[in-house]
Amino acid sequence: MTYELTSTITYSDELWDAAAPTYRAILAHPFITGLVDGTLPHEAFRHFVVQDSHYLRDYARALAVCAARAPDDDTTRAFASDAAGAIAAEQEMHAAFMSDLGGSADEAAALPVGPTTRAYTSYVLATVYSGSFLDALAAVLPCYWIYARVGEDLLARSSPDPLYRRWIEAYGNEEFQETVRRVVTLADRVGAEATEGQRARAREHFATTARYEWMFWDAAWRRESWPV
Repeated sequence: MTYELTSTITYSDELWDAAAPTYRAILAHPFITGLVDGTLPHEAFRHFVVQDSHYLRDYARALAVCAARAPDDDTTRAFASDAAGAIAAEQEMHAAFMSDLGGSADEAAALPVGPTTRAYTSYVLATVYSGSFLDALAAVLPCYWIYARVGEDLLARSSPDPLYRRWIEAYGNEEFQETVRRVVTLADRVGAEATEGQRARAREHFATTARYEWMFWDAAWRRESWPV
């Protein structure tokens, strides 16, 4: 599909269009529906928390690279703050979840990084190190944007399980939504200055990491482990 920049179609519209089928599949996934109705087994959520702890360490590194390559000081500061926030989430929120699930942060850290987690973080890190700033931005954006959209959707329905309700509130709250709006606005600005070929390549990165978001939740649902 070829896009032309107009007054009505923004680059973020193009990006979301590329991932819209994946987002619909995420909302319909039994992991997500189980969060809302409270039927998700705690073992599946525990798997998610462990792997998300591993994921966020590398995602924070990816955001730090985005900060280093940012086009202006404000964007550098914003991404550096987001990288620190990802580490804080790994250390604080996930530690609290592990405690509620009868485990500990040390126990989570000792468990192996799963296949999907390894593939996802390897793709993101390879893209932010080797691609353009637009490529890097597109690769990290689905983790921001899809979580915000899922959190917003789930917040309206909440969950009878207090553990899942707390997770939903963390990503549906206005502070996180505002952070995501800032990154989406940046994507519009950088995308508007790129060529169609550059925008197309970045859209592919965005669509790919959006698919990894679906795979991440699916891996938790299946409690994925290495086959050999």
